[in-house]
Amino acid sequence: MPTTERPTTDRANTHAVFKAYDVRGTVPDQLDEELCRRTGEAFVRLTGASTIVVGYDMRPSSPALAAAFAAGAADSGADVLMIGLASTDQLYFASGDLGQPGAMFTASHNPASYNGIKLCRAGAQPVGAETGLHEIRDAVSRPEPAAASTPGTISQRDVLEAYAAHLLALAPVTGRRLKVVVDAGNGMAGLTAPVVFERVGDGVELVPLYFELDGTFPNHEANPIDPENLVDLQKRVVAENADLGLAFDGDADRCFVVDDVGRAVSPSTLTALIAARELVKEPGASVIHNLITSRFVPELVTELGGTPVRTRVGHSFIKATMAETDAVFGGEHSGHFYFRDFWRADSGMLAALHTLGALAATDRPLSELLDDYQRYVLSGEINSEVDDPPATLAAVEAAYDATPGAEIDHLDGLTVTTDDWWFNVRPSNTEPLLRLNVEGADDTTMARVRDDVLALIRR
Repeated sequence: MPTTERPTTDRANTHAVFKAYDVRGTVPDQLDEELCRRTGEAFVRLTGASTIVVGYDMRPSSPALAAAFAAGAADSGADVLMIGLASTDQLYFASGDLGQPGAMFTASHNPASYNGIKLCRAGAQPVGAETGLHEIRDAVSRPEPAAASTPGTISQRDVLEAYAAHLLALAPVTGRRLKVVVDAGNGMAGLTAPVVFERVGDGVELVPLYFELDGTFPNHEANPIDPENLVDLQKRVVAENADLGLAFDGDADRCFVVDDVGRAVSPSTLTALIAARELVKEPGASVIHNLITSRFVPELVTELGGTPVRTRVGHSFIKATMAETDAVFGGEHSGHFYFRDFWRADSGMLAALHTLGALAATDRPLSELLDDYQRYVLSGEINSEVDDPPATLAAVEAAYDATPGAEIDHLDGLTVTTDDWWFNVRPSNTEPLLRLNVEGADDTTMARVRDDVLALIRR
């Protein structure tokens, strides 16, 4: 086993790719095999793991980067279980089911030139800036020899069937037969959806759209939060006279829904729907919602006897708060849905199955069923580039500071709330942008507040 030191990686480059929640950058100028090998070594030293699991998405660069990471982990003495092509929630399943730390190679919805690594401890517990990611970053920047005199082994493990069985056990789909169009966006849902829906059996007629795994994304970006990327799905749902459509992002940890008449469904509406289902299973439980989710979510949770818990935007805050409160479920307006029974991790496929289960149990079309879970009008997220985000935020706050009946808080950026509307403005972590979300009692109220705040931001 060689023990000579390898040269230090470029420190500035390393710091650039280690973000708050994951590792992400362009390949190979920012993220290459050597950096991934060293990250694998550092990850094993951080966790002290004797075994880790590694998965990767369909990007052209993913297999080689994952293999380099695995080699580094083995050099540090850990046995590596390669689960191969996988969705991110499939990697979380493997980490939770096997009780081992994990690494997922993906850049989610970013363009093909990007790749990244999502890391978790045993039980799918996230590794972020405050929970070890910066320690790994600093270790990667230092020249260190491989620590283990006896290297670990690298072997293959197929967990796809077990993953599908676990999801269906948590959210069975029974009742009437549904016709479902699924847009995988050439991402990992093209691998997972057929296996999951095959287990549903005759209960689902699956209409596949862009199931070919292709990390160059030849049809559209695998980012369903952008309305432009839902257009093909919306047209196909209407043309097929389908009951609903499902759209997944590149690594399939997020899910978006299109109803039977081709309208995009707000993730806040899905949060309310799934919260209601989980509260039936566990009355009185806590449900997490981030601060840009519709106010209908906490209202519904309270009406159903549960306890709503408000948190900042971001999976690390959601997961930490879920652990603190033992919440049964958490939802974000970005399309991430977290489940206590899934190791508090997010799963787009599990959210999809909850939606199918709710619909199959009724004779109502989805467009009508979801009327029960919508009460207000949301603007969606509006981004504005500004020269000085803190100064702009201060100006917006000053303009609303004397508004009668308004409550102001700073849990995440600036939130101003009244009986008829609320808005949140928060800065981007990586760009000179402010992100605005507005909700009103009706279209007119929402539009008025949205335009007033945008005029302050963009002046």
